[in-house]
Amino acid sequence: MYGIDLGICRDDGHLGSALGILAAGALPPLLPAVVGAGATCALLAAGLGNLTGITLFAPVALLLLAGLASRHPHDGRSDWMVPPILRGTEYLYLLALGYGAGVAEPLVFVLIAAVVLRHRDVAHRARCGVAPPLWARRAALGWDGRMALAALGGVLGWAPFVYGALAGYVLVLLGAESAVSWCATPVTTATDRRRNEWGGVGASTT
Repeated sequence: MYGIDLGICRDDGHLGSALGILAAGALPPLLPAVVGAGATCALLAAGLGNLTGITLFAPVALLLLAGLASRHPHDGRSDWMVPPILRGTEYLYLLALGYGAGVAEPLVFVLIAAVVLRHRDVAHRARCGVAPPLWARRAALGWDGRMALAALGGVLGWAPFVYGALAGYVLVLLGAESAVSWCATPVTTATDRRRNEWGGVGASTT
């Protein structure tokens, strides 16, 4: 089984990556992710309708605790749980904020679906040992950047516009970058890795 780069699967943005510099990779990633996600979900359970103005950023700020461990190698036994925790919390926040801000349900669905597709693409690349280029990872904004933009839309009363613009941006970026990257990746790269994983099963013989 070839390794998966969990650091890339985290999908940290500029804020999370900057916070990771402070801890310099010394902070284990699971605990801050669980604490940040738990506090965020507690606020969501209490109802985002009770949050107004700048307080809409509170869940984002709490989840940024996980960003402190973004530079850790994620080589612990349970560190594989960190990316799903971050993913699930981002989805819940986008869903709750969209519902509370009166964003049309189809638009909320499209944004979350776009983010899910991006995460699926990143995870599949990681399994094949093909990392997205650095510029694409930065352009995707990360879970922290997308959540912060959604919160800003809620603060300004532009949530429907922000949700639509963010969904379109993620989809266009995903489609364009994926097409370019996968077309430039030799087919033998992924094929050879799978053959190594299966112990040579299916490999051609001479």
